[in-house]
Amino acid sequence: MITSPRILDRALGTVAGDHETWRALEASLEAFTGALRRSPVDESDEAAASRSYVRLLAEAGLLRWVVPGAFGGAAPGLMSTPICLIRQWLARESGALDTAFVMQGLGSNPVTMAGPEPLRQALLPKVAAGAAICAFALTEPEAGSDIKNMRTLATACEGGVRLRGEKCFISNAGVADSYVVFAREADSPPERPRFGAFWLPGDATGLKVTAMKVIAPHPIGALSFDDVFVPAAHRVGAPGDGLKIALANLEVFRVTVGAAALGLADRALSETVAHLQRRVQFGQPLATQQGLQFALADVATDHVAAQLLVYRAAGARDEGRGAPDMAAMAKMYATESAQRTIDRAVQSFGGLGVTVGQVPERLYREIRALRIYEGTTEVQKLVIARALLAGT
Repeated sequence: MITSPRILDRALGTVAGDHETWRALEASLEAFTGALRRSPVDESDEAAASRSYVRLLAEAGLLRWVVPGAFGGAAPGLMSTPICLIRQWLARESGALDTAFVMQGLGSNPVTMAGPEPLRQALLPKVAAGAAICAFALTEPEAGSDIKNMRTLATACEGGVRLRGEKCFISNAGVADSYVVFAREADSPPERPRFGAFWLPGDATGLKVTAMKVIAPHPIGALSFDDVFVPAAHRVGAPGDGLKIALANLEVFRVTVGAAALGLADRALSETVAHLQRRVQFGQPLATQQGLQFALADVATDHVAAQLLVYRAAGARDEGRGAPDMAAMAKMYATESAQRTIDRAVQSFGGLGVTVGQVPERLYREIRALRIYEGTTEVQKLVIARALLAGT
């Protein structure tokens, strides 16, 4: 049933794992998003909205899904399927809400994977409780998809390292009180650079945050590090492990980007169907026009195919048989499909579709970034092609 809000009712058996647990999770998500729709958060102040969303997500128990059970989480470890379910539901309501949720995972998971035990004990329960807001600081002005070109330096000093350099397009910059920063190890040779990962608090001396504006509500900014001291106890992983940690973290969450795109497409489809049924032109509802029916059928079929790819990849990862090309296919197809679905919604609404304040206009702005972050569509194609050519 394409129009059912319940994902399990329309995923055609592709959602893996304990379906009773997922049904209970969906029931809680339906109640949570329903309450938000009745009493929405004001997103005019992006930072304040993000903090409000983190608090509400924690109160609803949803942040427990991005932290392992040993630290107050909802499952023994991070699972893709529930995170996908959550992101799809949240994105239907607000891209900013979805971002507030996923950044708690993306920003804290490097510590989960490789952080020293005292840091894990101190940070992760706060993440689950909404008492710490996290950020993942990887991208630089000269190192987007080419992350090996990172220029931020970590120079060894007595008791730890000092960071110098810049990061950009960092979600939660200025809101976060916890950053995981990736940097080139200064003592590594230029021809064979090694990278490290470091945790630092948002008020670290020498850290400067500059806000940036993007086309959809989203707390984001640039970071500069002016001799920022990071004690050895806050190094995440061993020296030289930074790139491995960063890529592994992105791999965990890449398929969930596709789920967020599914949520945006869900909302676009429901808004389009409702509009076509109520809007009368030339004496009859738009829904009676065959051309519009054909267009609707195309995007609906596209949307179901995207959902199958996303939950196939999520289930495979949870069962230990995931592969990078599966996540890449899901992320690529779901985000591109959602762009087509939302574009069709805008077209169906006509002038209202490009009017600020209307849902299709908001969705159009929100979907665009998903085709870029955590690997552009073109990067996903490279991953897929390399897997094919390698025979995997």
